[in-house]
Amino acid sequence: MRSSIRLAAAAFTVAGLALAFTAISSQSVLAQAAKQQAPAKQAAPAPAAQPAEPAPQPLKQIALTDKQVEGVLAAQKGLDAITDKLPQDAPAKPDPKITAQLDDVAKKNGFANYGEYNDVVENVMMVLGGFDPKTKAYVGPETVIKQQIAAVQADKKMPAKDKKAALDELNGALKQPIPAVENKGNIDLVTKYYDKLTAAMQDE
Repeated sequence: MRSSIRLAAAAFTVAGLALAFTAISSQSVLAQAAKQQAPAKQAAPAPAAQPAEPAPQPLKQIALTDKQVEGVLAAQKGLDAITDKLPQDAPAKPDPKITAQLDDVAKKNGFANYGEYNDVVENVMMVLGGFDPKTKAYVGPETVIKQQIAAVQADKKMPAKDKKAALDELNGALKQPIPAVENKGNIDLVTKYYDKLTAAMQDE
């Protein structure tokens, strides 16, 4: 269910921001379950007779606003208070009471509902995945992933097993279709809030 954030997560894994990046968007899994975009993953491989799991829906790109980004930052504390109590594996059908609580927090921070909040977060994450953490400049996710691959390859202290796993993950992300940012203004907006967004991740 995290397919829409996999690219960004891969870009930040080696940079040390993966866990924080997941924290700022931890509610995405629950929202996607609510939208029923994809069924819950099975513990064992599906029998050959069953149909293949449907492909994840592409990210709905929107033009972001200052108000939306500020709302995302403001909503984190309230949303985390709810989602921190939930099990790691999101249920196929989320509890209506939990969904109502998430909607309430989202509405208090300027969103129509939790679904709108989630759309904004995913668009922010998509743009963040293309930022070079060192220069704080947008270079595109493909460039970021290639930089991380080079960093892992040059790291002589990383255990061979960990290095292989990291390279497999990054090379896998590089082979996936990488959608272009349709709303170029989103890049300027995330640049403006880059420090606040990354600070929020590090706080998590």
